[in-house]
Amino acid sequence: MVSYSSNGPPGFPQVNGVEIPLFQQVARRISDDIVAGILVEDAQVPSTTEFAIHWSINPATALKGITQLVDDGILYKQRGIGMFVAEGARERLLAQRRTEFADRFVHPLLAEAGRIGLTPTEVAHLILKENRHDQ
Repeated sequence: MVSYSSNGPPGFPQVNGVEIPLFQQVARRISDDIVAGILVEDAQVPSTTEFAIHWSINPATALKGITQLVDDGILYKQRGIGMFVAEGARERLLAQRRTEFADRFVHPLLAEAGRIGLTPTEVAHLILKENRHDQ
């Protein structure tokens, strides 16, 4: 039996005031563990039943989240054995998250900076200054 490290059932996080569906939360939790190195290439992922029991969710919901990752090439299925982390999955996820980061944080930051008269260079200096204070 494969054990799973992420604690607790997916919560009810929201993005822009809209609740994220449970199946997407399942996919995100698995992706988080791949990015963190908890689940490595060719590691077996727990079954949908194990996820359902662990997080007290419907197995169909867990399956939908896992299927999303299979469709995205993050997991692959070995018939009769289970799901496994695909080769290069971590790198694909990191690239995807860097793009998401830019879309969610950098672009709005630069847009607001422009509205208040800050150049990208001035924003970079502010970030570096704040980073030094945090260390």
